[in-house]
Amino acid sequence: MLLSDYYYDLPAELIAQFPLEPRDHSRLMVLDRKTGVVSHQHFYNLPDYLEPGDTLVFNNTRVIPARLIGTRADTGGKVEVFLLNRLNHNEWETLVKPGKRARPGMTIKFGDELSCEILDSTDFGGRIVRFTFQGAFEAILDRLGETPLPPYIRERLEDSERYQTVYSRENGSAAAPTAGLHFTEEMLQKIQQMGINLAFVTLHIGLGTFRPVSVADITQHVMHREYYSISPEAAQIINRTKEQGKRVIAVGTTSVRTLETVGASGRIEAGSGWTDIFMYPGFQFHMIDAMVTNFHLPESTLLMLISAFADRESILSAYQEAVDKSYRFFSFGDAMLIL
Repeated sequence: MLLSDYYYDLPAELIAQFPLEPRDHSRLMVLDRKTGVVSHQHFYNLPDYLEPGDTLVFNNTRVIPARLIGTRADTGGKVEVFLLNRLNHNEWETLVKPGKRARPGMTIKFGDELSCEILDSTDFGGRIVRFTFQGAFEAILDRLGETPLPPYIRERLEDSERYQTVYSRENGSAAAPTAGLHFTEEMLQKIQQMGINLAFVTLHIGLGTFRPVSVADITQHVMHREYYSISPEAAQIINRTKEQGKRVIAVGTTSVRTLETVGASGRIEAGSGWTDIFMYPGFQFHMIDAMVTNFHLPESTLLMLISAFADRESILSAYQEAVDKSYRFFSFGDAMLIL
């Protein structure tokens, strides 16, 4: 399978730089996988496609202020440390810029209350660092860190909370589960009143989600790891939905990754762990029956994932229609419902 098979031409002016208000007024493209028929709605029309007994599965991760700007203790040179995955109480997997001179033993200071030492390099060009601090790390991070935005968003976000879902709870992500940004508290209440279940899982998103595929044969691509957690309550809701013959609808590709990581048997087991699952055409889905997603970068693993759920031709045709109709793309863009 060739990487070039997942390319599409996207005009730069269609990359959304600002979120719409209200959240649920984004456009919604609806793709029927069986027929290939596309229809055009708004996100507030989503409940029209839901049925009592269905379960929507959300990723309740919360974006942390993961970007730290510090200085080298030896030279005073400026250094950026981007937090990816927490390994234990004071050690993290990070990206360090500039990275060429970021060798083990180097110390980086972030004012008087926080510093870190580089311990090792990672397979993906990152660094393992050990932080030294007094007090609560999360409180220090809130004071010193910056909430990151994806590299294709160039404009400053006035309200960082707008890059969080309204149901975000579990701190740990370097990026938002963007399909969920369209939901409002009012819509969630309406959906529940319709007899539709809400289940919440956690997958902490790393910057690997933006890492480009660099091999011509996509089957040779190595995925990044991400931490997931599923509560007994969420597992029970999802399993009951499947037993009753109702639909499990994943909100976002991160929810898809979580459910398909643990659901190969057709049932969800509560627990936590790390996933590097890579879904591309030929992958057999066991848990999800539909998904809500945003539009994804050309030649990205996320585009390959939704091409595995529908088919590549239908997805690329729908994307071309979205370009022709000036949909807004990526994190703050419009949404897609695949049935």
